[in-house]
Amino acid sequence: MTGSRIPFEEGAFYHVWTHANGTENLFREDENYRFFLSKYSLHISPMAKTFAYCLMPNHFHFMIQVRESPETECGKAFGNLLNSYSQAFNKKYGRKGSLFIQNLNRRKIESDSYYSRCVTYIHQNPSHHGFVKDFKEWKHSSWKALVSEKPTNLERQSVLEWFGGILGIAAAHEIEHDPENEWLFGK
Repeated sequence: MTGSRIPFEEGAFYHVWTHANGTENLFREDENYRFFLSKYSLHISPMAKTFAYCLMPNHFHFMIQVRESPETECGKAFGNLLNSYSQAFNKKYGRKGSLFIQNLNRRKIESDSYYSRCVTYIHQNPSHHGFVKDFKEWKHSSWKALVSEKPTNLERQSVLEWFGGILGIAAAHEIEHDPENEWLFGK
């Protein structure tokens, strides 16, 4: 089941995504991506662990696990994130109105295969949409942080262990999208 009405449950994993309203872009310049991630850290990190993400000009994807006993309900935290970012974006670019579509989509991750595919799907998304030829070139995803040794707020060790290390995660990411199953991932 996919949608905005699925409740966030403590300890559960979710694929979360949303799009810009109409043909609008959510991110116009590199600073927008950085600012969004700083707001994400402020609003979402206390509520959820992050395993993968990708920010693209007109939409984003995250794979999260809701923390035990979060301070705020995770849906409300995402609402605060989107509202805060929208207000700053509107002020910066002199625009008015809604930046994001009305509902934040989420799908509970309830199988090992979906967990694995969600991580790879999120990272491959920029090449799937034609923003880059090779997803590894996209600088606004968690791919580089997962395969580096630099400090990160991602659950890097958990993800790498899941895939059996760097070689395992790299091999899993070489598998192409299956267009027949795109509906599973919000496209």
